[in-house]
Amino acid sequence: MSTVPPVRKLSDSQLADACATDLRDAFAEYNQRFRAITQRAKRRFERSEWTAARLDAIERIELYDVCVAETSRRLDSELGERVGDRVLWSKVRDRYAALIAPLLDQELNKTFFNTLTRRFFKTRGVDAASEFVALDIEPTDRLTHPVARLNYSATRSPAELFQRVLAGFRFEVPYADIALSARRIADSVAHQLNWEGEPQLRAVEMLETVFYRERRAYLVGRIFGEREFAPLVIALVHDEPGLRADAVLVQRDDVSALFGITRSYFQADLETVGDAVVFLRTLLPRKRVDEFYTVLGRAKQGKTERYRHFFRHFEDCDEPLVLADGEKGLVMAVFTLPSYPLVFKIIRDRFAPSKLMARQDVMDKYQLVFKHDRAGRLIDAQEFRFLRFPRARFAPELLAELIDSCRSSVIDDGDDVIISHMYVERRLRPLNLFLKESAPALVERAILDYGLAIKDLTASNIFPGDLLLKNFGVTRHGRVIFYDYDELCLVTECHFRELPTARDDDEEMHQGAWYYVGDADVFPEQFTEFLGLPRRFRESLIARHGDIFTVPWWHEMQSKLKVGHFFDISPYRDEVRLQRE
Repeated sequence: MSTVPPVRKLSDSQLADACATDLRDAFAEYNQRFRAITQRAKRRFERSEWTAARLDAIERIELYDVCVAETSRRLDSELGERVGDRVLWSKVRDRYAALIAPLLDQELNKTFFNTLTRRFFKTRGVDAASEFVALDIEPTDRLTHPVARLNYSATRSPAELFQRVLAGFRFEVPYADIALSARRIADSVAHQLNWEGEPQLRAVEMLETVFYRERRAYLVGRIFGEREFAPLVIALVHDEPGLRADAVLVQRDDVSALFGITRSYFQADLETVGDAVVFLRTLLPRKRVDEFYTVLGRAKQGKTERYRHFFRHFEDCDEPLVLADGEKGLVMAVFTLPSYPLVFKIIRDRFAPSKLMARQDVMDKYQLVFKHDRAGRLIDAQEFRFLRFPRARFAPELLAELIDSCRSSVIDDGDDVIISHMYVERRLRPLNLFLKESAPALVERAILDYGLAIKDLTASNIFPGDLLLKNFGVTRHGRVIFYDYDELCLVTECHFRELPTARDDDEEMHQGAWYYVGDADVFPEQFTEFLGLPRRFRESLIARHGDIFTVPWWHEMQSKLKVGHFFDISPYRDEVRLQRE
């Protein structure tokens, strides 16, 4: 004979209070585990434990779903049949809101709550009765608590000032020559800023928290002159002799690219996140809140803020959603809102015969990118489920294409259309269109950066699979980024081959390949044949990056990757790197 679970004896008010407390504690435990992983970054940097650092990054990315699943199972067991009681969950939400009200990062707590209720109720769109909804507020606007920081006044020379800055951050390994690093920083700052009428600096303000990513540590803050201030980011590297300053960034575009959507998340052990976001926005006022949360490793909060910001804009305008510019995708249907810099990508029900893959294969590629070192060349894609749009806001040709080719992800719901699964990315200008629209000098720069992008991707063990220009985009900083992931794979999984030589006229004139081509076979000599570049730009590409069209170069890269060699992919321009003797 079954017994009634003890939880059933509680009143609804007591039950709501118990669940709200459990949820608050569950997020606090997640946050503690998140920080414990993040805190390892300092030791990894000091001891050059680069493989372990990469594994830490993956563990931290996966942690959110692990903690949500643990909490979901516990609540399911505690609530039993009432786990789907919306009236009860409305009371839980109200009690939870009261419990987290004093917390600085209560928005992160709310997102954790919403993640759970959406899974319990399989919410389509937004349910104001069982989750937190606030499209009309900016989550950091109410924050007045200053993030922990260090202040340095310029009492003597700039070099002496920067030596005190460097000395203020303690590491297990010493600087190779702290005075030399400080002098190089001072020289670079003076050269880059060239503040007219301000021959000397007044002060420097730095966040106490050090930011780690890949093989570098970053000191982040602001530098003050007499009448203006600028961002200040000092990049440290750990060489054989010890630590040294490798670069200093004081231009907003450089710092923005460092905190950009094409790079892996920082490991930065912040006591609270919202106040750090407020500070970073003073450095980069054009960058949106969602991107700051994401780059700090709070990907779920980044999704929440991206949703909030987009739909607030969407409701304030009346333009239709339309098909995105560029060639029609064989795997994805892509649409956009012209006035907003995002694209929405939906997996088609059926792929072209040339695409030998299934829906799950495509999703696996996106998961690979989510957890992989993006090296500044892969755009961050966020996965969304059950987004609701007014049917009237779709351009007729877009709606017709979605219904025709994406029916498994498109749900008719009266006056609305629900997209059950999609990826959302920052919109870039497709490289093939950029080349047609731009001046020759910009075209040449983009083509050369395209070659460098392939090399950067290769160094991070990523082979795009399809090197066509339409699969790459150009950022506002002029960087070339890869964004079409359906054929992406690891370089170490490819079989790079020389093109066979025809033995007779029949083979020479044969339509198509007369030789066997395996699924993993790649022929680098053929790359330039499919790009369709004018001769001038094709020759420029080959002159600068001709090695990517040769089999030996790929074999050499494979060999290094297979033995665990780490390539140093610079996350900033050569112009901001400090001169070395």
